[in-house]
Amino acid sequence: MTEVKPTSARPAAPVRAPLARRLLAEGVGTALLVTVVVGSGIAAQQLSPHDVGLQLLENSTATVLGLAVLILLFGPVSGAHFNPLVSLVDAALGRRGGHGLPLRDVAAYAVAQTVGAIGGAVLANAMYSLSPVQISAHHRATAGVLLAEVVATAGLIGLIFALARTGRGPLSAAAVGAYIGSAYWFTSSTSFANPAVSIGRIFSDTFAGIAPASVPAFLAAQLVGAAVGAALVLALYPDAGRAADDVVLAHP
Repeated sequence: MTEVKPTSARPAAPVRAPLARRLLAEGVGTALLVTVVVGSGIAAQQLSPHDVGLQLLENSTATVLGLAVLILLFGPVSGAHFNPLVSLVDAALGRRGGHGLPLRDVAAYAVAQTVGAIGGAVLANAMYSLSPVQISAHHRATAGVLLAEVVATAGLIGLIFALARTGRGPLSAAAVGAYIGSAYWFTSSTSFANPAVSIGRIFSDTFAGIAPASVPAFLAAQLVGAAVGAALVLALYPDAGRAADDVVLAHP
């Protein structure tokens, strides 16, 4: 009888959709996400001009529902990252095991997400007959708000990768939407937690906008938060990188 020796070959890499299709999904998905955020913010200002709390409720409710739908729509193609930090952590965690987004694709994802976010803000402005391209004057960067961005981003990254690692990726649409909705209220920053969305929201001088001068500090805080979230995931699930292909939704 011939002895069968075990092999140490690495598993075959997953067959992904062509990069062009994935970039289309990421660009359009992020654009629609920012359209939801900015458009509902404009509507909230018009519907409840003297009640900021009600404006936030209206804005957050639309964002929760819209984000969940967009994850379901675009997730099977690209994973529905809609966030450069999700793409970066996905590549970093999966790199050693040959899983996750290839590093060469991270920059392309980030460009598609950022261009999409800007386009989404312009579209929202135009739908409400405002000047399509605006620059926000809403300054947000204070110490407390930046700390809130660290917390919001860390929680988002932790949630996404924990769901994938524990085989609960199909719950991401509801869980991520719920987390962002709650973070609208428990963080003083209203949880941007996304560099592309932060840049996109520069281009609408409305309830949801952010002044350009505040954005660099926001991006730095979000990057720190992503690192904290990734470290927490690795502490809880040391083999989390094996599930990187399932972030946010599995997309073979």
